[in-house]
Amino acid sequence: MATVIPPVTTTTNPNATASAAASAVDSTEIASNFTTFLQLLTTQLKNQDPLSPMDTNQFTQQLVEFAGVEQQMKTNTTLSTLVSLQQSAQTTQALSLVGATVAVKGNTAQLANGQAMWSLNSTQPATATVTVTAPSGVTAYTATGAVTAGNQTFTWNGIGNDGTQWPAGNYTLTATAVSASGQSTPISAQVEGTVSSVDLTQTPPVLSMGGQTYTIDQIQRIVAPGT
Repeated sequence: MATVIPPVTTTTNPNATASAAASAVDSTEIASNFTTFLQLLTTQLKNQDPLSPMDTNQFTQQLVEFAGVEQQMKTNTTLSTLVSLQQSAQTTQALSLVGATVAVKGNTAQLANGQAMWSLNSTQPATATVTVTAPSGVTAYTATGAVTAGNQTFTWNGIGNDGTQWPAGNYTLTATAVSASGQSTPISAQVEGTVSSVDLTQTPPVLSMGGQTYTIDQIQRIVAPGT
């Protein structure tokens, strides 16, 4: 069955618009100042004392300094263009992730339809203790089991240790692990989910996934490509 991708509304990035407007103002101002500078310089040359003409070194220095300012303005314009291109690339990348399943660094996942999923990564085989905390801060579930080196998925069905079915919401997982030799083993958590929408008014664009928002640089893995 075909996957239906939710529509994404694209809007103009206000930061890019403001940057372009500022660049245009700067360019107009420098052009006006340069014209005024040339007029003053020409007037000075016309009215200088023939017996005591203007120092050529000073004249050259003034031209060089003003040319340097003009060059700096052009450099700023070029940098603004590069930033705009980078933002466009980020937008394109973000749009391609709508409908894709991704893993982001974090330990808070949404419990929906009786399922919450995390991805655990251990540096070596160990025994891990996993604790799931409810939004209120109360421990909803805890368990101890073996983990292997690398990535593995931990799925919680929303049932607490006392057999109670916990309501939908955002639950936080913490995990500690101990190796066979009794040494503490680092274990990290990622959250997997499907990207439902993208907010293009933010810089960089913000992805919405499982009731949480993330930026593109927080994505650790793309589990399945968007369709």
